[in-house]
Amino acid sequence: MNPLSNTIAHASRIRVIAFHAFTQLVRMKVFYFLAFFALILIGSNFFNLPQHEGPEAAGVNILHSIKSWSLGAMTLFSVVLSIVATALLLPKDVEDRTLYTILAKPVPRLDYLAGKLLGVLLLVFVSLAMMDVLMTGILHIRTNMVMESQVAFAESRGHSAEQIALLKSDIMAQGATASLQGAVFSVFLRATIIASMALLISTFSTSTLFTTIISFLIYFMGHFQADARAAYFTSEAGTSDSFLARGISLLISLALPDFQLFNVIDAVIEGQVLPLFILGKLTLIGLFYAVFYVISSWFIFAKKEF
Repeated sequence: MNPLSNTIAHASRIRVIAFHAFTQLVRMKVFYFLAFFALILIGSNFFNLPQHEGPEAAGVNILHSIKSWSLGAMTLFSVVLSIVATALLLPKDVEDRTLYTILAKPVPRLDYLAGKLLGVLLLVFVSLAMMDVLMTGILHIRTNMVMESQVAFAESRGHSAEQIALLKSDIMAQGATASLQGAVFSVFLRATIIASMALLISTFSTSTLFTTIISFLIYFMGHFQADARAAYFTSEAGTSDSFLARGISLLISLALPDFQLFNVIDAVIEGQVLPLFILGKLTLIGLFYAVFYVISSWFIFAKKEF
């Protein structure tokens, strides 16, 4: 078989396994409540109107609140779904004996792992896309409402045309922008890393509960990696083993992602522009850890006997 045909065969197997994993997860109704909760949390922003306050209170704070609650719900949903869904897949395939059927065909174990991960990510992507559509629609409606009330209030105060134009520009910057979509994409990239990390843990874990707990612990540890590394370098500066310490820190950084890098949401909520350079950097980091964890999973999974 020539390299092109071999590549196509691998891609076809991965696609089939990914679609099977996606449908398998969709049938697990345990995730419906989580998705319903996230959609309700986002949709509730539409009804949180300042009924008894003046026009001056109906400003950009409303739009900040919508973006904050919506992106927070997306982050919580994607983290929980990525970890729990990935932790369930391998044990369920073993329990249903589906794994034995797939590997007996034979299917390369790397294709199996990559397909399972893509199935989880497809479910996360579809879920985030639905939430994003809901958030964008609500934000568009509320932006127009804020615009009307703020412009009417400014006109009643006798503001000039230039001031009103600047006001409109500031309000539009707080609405549904390209940077907001970039923030949603960063949520997906973080979910990609978390899901691939959970996949690695599940290859040597003995239970779904163990995989879930360890994945959550590593996720929370990743938010303090940069602070701990900076404090360590500060305390070890000038010591003779600082070169060794830096080498160990580098290895830890490679194995444990710094999730603080993905905290671009706060700046976007405040209306700041998310540079394409930052988004590109996050994409490369997400791809690096996804590939790193999948390959590491393959080395462990290849030695297991079923």
